[in-house]
Amino acid sequence: MSDVTVALLGIVLLIVLMFAEMPVAFAMFVVGFLGLAIIASPDAALNILGADVWEGLSSYGMSVVPLFVFMGNIVFRSGVTNDLFNAAYKWVGRMPGGMAGTTIAASTGFAAICGSNAATCATMGTIALPVMQKYKYDDALSAGSVAVGGTLGVVIPPSVVLIIIALQTEQSIAQLFVASIIPGLILSGLFIATIYALCRRNPKLGPAGPKVTLKEKVVALNGVIETLVLFLFVIGGMYAGWFTPTEGGAAGSFGALVIALVRRKLNWPGFKAAVLDTLHTSAMVILLVVGATVLGRFLTFSRMPYELADWVTGLALPSLAVLGAIIAVYVLGGMFTDALGFLTLSVPVFFPLASSLGYDLAWFSVLITIITTMGAITPPVGVCLFITKGLRPDLRIETVTKGAMWFLPAYGVCIALLIALPQLVTGIVR
Repeated sequence: MSDVTVALLGIVLLIVLMFAEMPVAFAMFVVGFLGLAIIASPDAALNILGADVWEGLSSYGMSVVPLFVFMGNIVFRSGVTNDLFNAAYKWVGRMPGGMAGTTIAASTGFAAICGSNAATCATMGTIALPVMQKYKYDDALSAGSVAVGGTLGVVIPPSVVLIIIALQTEQSIAQLFVASIIPGLILSGLFIATIYALCRRNPKLGPAGPKVTLKEKVVALNGVIETLVLFLFVIGGMYAGWFTPTEGGAAGSFGALVIALVRRKLNWPGFKAAVLDTLHTSAMVILLVVGATVLGRFLTFSRMPYELADWVTGLALPSLAVLGAIIAVYVLGGMFTDALGFLTLSVPVFFPLASSLGYDLAWFSVLITIITTMGAITPPVGVCLFITKGLRPDLRIETVTKGAMWFLPAYGVCIALLIALPQLVTGIVR
């Protein structure tokens, strides 16, 4: 049996384990270890395993994960979210569906200091859902805007997904952060445009808010100055070379603590909750990276990614057709498994293929990140759908899903723009 055949059987076993509800990180770990034991030897597998796991867990670069997660948790508990929501409402609340548009705009702001789709969805949903219910917004629109707004948490930096991709593919975290800013803002704008079009066509979905003077709009921005300064300080400092990504995470965490102290809204129980949430999220992410590292070493030993790249190149298919197939795999994968887990296990397979086809890896990373976010709002395992449903138990999951599906064309337009105009990414990072 050839090494490539072993790799293919390993992928089948991986799918079986995931459908058996084994955590994705452990499934990748088990398949990677067994594959290495078969291709090399049990002793070699143990040696490789020990070296890779130790290198992964002790990596200086890995410390960036808990630092950025901690920054988001501290800012969340310092009361910034309410100010973000109020400021956003002053600026976009006057349009049709203004409260739903406000949810997207505020989610965009919170995503810039969070890095997690689940946290963004839960945070903004807690504020926005009761308000939209009070003003008799359509249930599908209000739930859908909260769910899709949450997905911006992993598109706009600092994104946990982009950090994982950078660590796995040895790219610059700072470069990927900067590369994702414009696509993230485009996606956010398309969400707001979708709400405007829906409510302009059917005003009953979401009424417009009251008229606000320019002075009131400017005054409302005072509540988001800290967020903007923290974002520019961290992301700008990393890109300018003032500090490394890990130092940027530390600086951001310190800045978040300063904001919390100045606002005097962070108590000791809130601080402990922020630390515990950070530990929980960081452990999950780091285990995913370690599992993906072991699986990637197995696939590299089998040479399956390179054989796949050679095979695809030999078919003489247009690179755009191959890209379309990769996108389809990510869309389907995100529908049936945890989106973050699927991303980590697929990187060792598809990134070498994308590189062999001549695609810029920074551009490909941002594109795949946006496609991956769709998995958070597509059934049957869309995490943002279930979070939104949990925040309003009276809603049916079908209603939440219906509202989220209204925004799928916005994803399609954003993906098409990135494919047609890769300069939206490459023009910034080059």
